[in-house]
Amino acid sequence: MKRFMNWLTNSFTPTMNKFSQKPVVAALSSSMQKIIPFILTGSCIHLYNVLRSYIPALPNFIRIINFSFGMLGLLTAFMVANQMMEKLGHTKYTINAGLTAISVFIMFIKPVIDANGMFSVEFNRFGPTGIIVGIAAGYMVSILFHLVGRLNPLGDSSLPDFVIGWVQNIIPIITSIGLTVFLTFYLNIDLFALVLLTFSPIQNFGQTLPGFVLLIFLMTFFYTLGISHWLWNGVKTPIFMAGIAANIAAVEAGLAPMNIATNEAVFTAGLITMGGMGATLTLNLLMCFSKSKSLKTVGRLTILPSIFNINEPIMYSAPIVMNPLLMVPMWINSITGPLVVWFTMRSGLLNIPSKMIQVGQIPAPLSSVMITEDLRAILVYVVLFLIYLATWYPFFKVYEKQRIAEEQSEALNG
Repeated sequence: MKRFMNWLTNSFTPTMNKFSQKPVVAALSSSMQKIIPFILTGSCIHLYNVLRSYIPALPNFIRIINFSFGMLGLLTAFMVANQMMEKLGHTKYTINAGLTAISVFIMFIKPVIDANGMFSVEFNRFGPTGIIVGIAAGYMVSILFHLVGRLNPLGDSSLPDFVIGWVQNIIPIITSIGLTVFLTFYLNIDLFALVLLTFSPIQNFGQTLPGFVLLIFLMTFFYTLGISHWLWNGVKTPIFMAGIAANIAAVEAGLAPMNIATNEAVFTAGLITMGGMGATLTLNLLMCFSKSKSLKTVGRLTILPSIFNINEPIMYSAPIVMNPLLMVPMWINSITGPLVVWFTMRSGLLNIPSKMIQVGQIPAPLSSVMITEDLRAILVYVVLFLIYLATWYPFFKVYEKQRIAEEQSEALNG
């Protein structure tokens, strides 16, 4: 274990930190974080619609969802290009690259313009289904702007700066839009369908049991190394958003929701992330009643955030990060939690979420019942609570014994 921890500390973690800082990775992660307010806007209306289902006389705000959550693909295209330019150091291109990506994305979704100039397109292509397409459009535009930025045409010219700036923007704009026009309108390629087809194996794998468990485990594993699970936004957001969008559409069509790999099932329900990523709530409770003074103090200081599924305080103050005695049970929880949730939902013992409410800081089991619309969620919560408690307990007691010995040694030496 010591050799493994040394490898994690001195080799693996620094390598992954460097990887997460690469422009192509950092830009995607940053882009996914920046569209969160639009996701939360849609979530607020879905939360309001829960109330409206009991009081039908309340006004319908579905259009707010349509033009926030329903525009995620378009917004992603802008943000990816914008953030790529920022991370690559081309700050003069951040706005124009983003605007160009919007134009390219709209062509990617294959609009139809008739003889009368009427523009028509499948509206759902703008939304979460189009996030992957938005990423592709943003990256394509970014590559072309980056190439022009590296070539720096007219950079040594005596022309006025504003003229040089125009030329250096016009070249990648014409190239990006021209290439997309050629592919979309001359070759008649449906780039939206092509991109989705290319990435469908990843999307489909994410909605399988192995893919679901693997994704949760990887986010938790890296979190215990001090690497935020936000690193995985570029992977999980397209899978989760497409999943909940499909569930919503299925229910509207009178069908049953089928996708379990959603933000709602993982975060909002608070079953897999009970107390935060890695299910740390029961550990926090054990610490509150610890015989170790330091652990008891940390436990009581961090219990309130844990109730609201915020566990950064306990992750770094217990600490769990880079602490093998507490890392291992957290890894175990990241496997058992998803397994229990998957099998209970797939077997019909618990409803699969079909509303987009991405607010992960509502205490469970209140959030569990709210998002699943199923009182059986309370029973699942209790079962998982006991499983997590049983997982943490033996590891915690060993760690507690170590801390007590350290405190006694410090008292004697003091």
